[in-house]
Amino acid sequence: MMMFKEFWVKKTLLGLGLGQFLSLLITSTGFSSSELAKKGINAPTSQSFLNYVLLAIVYGAIMLYRRKPLKAKWYYYVLLGMVDVEANFLVVKAYQYTPITSVMLLDCWSIPSVMLLTWVFLKTKYRFRKITGVVVCVAGLVMVVFSDVHAGDRAGGSNPRLGDVLVIAGSTLYAVSNVSEEFLVKNADRVELMAMLGFFGAIVSAIQISILERNELKSIHWSAGAALPFVGFSVAMFLFYSFVPVLLKTNGSTMLNLSLLTSDMWAVLIRIFAYHEKVDWMYFVAFAGVCVGLVIYSGGDKEEDQQCADVADEGAERSKHFDEEAASVSRGTTVTGSSKTGDSSKHEIVPASSTEGEVSDNKSIGKDVQGRKS
Repeated sequence: MMMFKEFWVKKTLLGLGLGQFLSLLITSTGFSSSELAKKGINAPTSQSFLNYVLLAIVYGAIMLYRRKPLKAKWYYYVLLGMVDVEANFLVVKAYQYTPITSVMLLDCWSIPSVMLLTWVFLKTKYRFRKITGVVVCVAGLVMVVFSDVHAGDRAGGSNPRLGDVLVIAGSTLYAVSNVSEEFLVKNADRVELMAMLGFFGAIVSAIQISILERNELKSIHWSAGAALPFVGFSVAMFLFYSFVPVLLKTNGSTMLNLSLLTSDMWAVLIRIFAYHEKVDWMYFVAFAGVCVGLVIYSGGDKEEDQQCADVADEGAERSKHFDEEAASVSRGTTVTGSSKTGDSSKHEIVPASSTEGEVSDNKSIGKDVQGRKS
């Protein structure tokens, strides 16, 4: 029981710590995208292209060194690459129209999307408390949209409502990508997932860049101020993609999306201290609603984990009791045993003649008993 509890605590703490590291990474990508948007650079697919190339090179080299066949069908990775590229495209594009705070907070739309997808495809069951927590989070999302409309905030672009729609659409695709990655990392291999996602993601990104962003890239005046956000975005995304499968395998996609909610706090700090911008009061109400929903959801997690622990401990006690009973029965019915010296390879051999004698003696004793009763 103690070993299971210690494992659960370590696993949970590792998940929380890794989740916060990923939250900081996703905040840094948001900061880089916001900086590029302020410089008038509108190339969302190009920002993600280098990340996919790095994934393909690093993890592809590991796959070639292993020389192992694919554990999942290659066309699954093609579909995953397309979904992931478009999710990044929509969310990064949203920075042209809406503030960084709204993008970060609206990202949590992926939580109810993930829950729906895991319930339908992975057969994950959610209790009433979890559903209540998600409903409160969604209420916070609605407040964000009203916050942008109410404040008329144009700090992140010219059309915050369009940006909000883009973020919600991108978050839905992120949910599809996360659930697919959770399934593949648990049934295939993390290195294979990253290599194939990087390979097909790079191909899809290159095709999309040649169609949509070729002229945009030609018009960019490359300098340190323009190149650094590009490189910073790619490095942060590469680290994010590398560690996401670890959290998905140990804690699941819902835990990942819940952990990323704290990126909103970092986004507010960036907006206030780096950009010296004011945040509408409705945003704080929305953020408080999301936090309350997260607490409600997490409370349900702890309660269910404790129930699982109790069931596991009860099952272990029953199994132990059953083993003790089976051992006592086997000791009572054993005819031959190990020697007193403790050498289990040496057993006493009972001659056949002595066994037959014991059987005849038992029969005669039985007849004696019957004679006395009569």
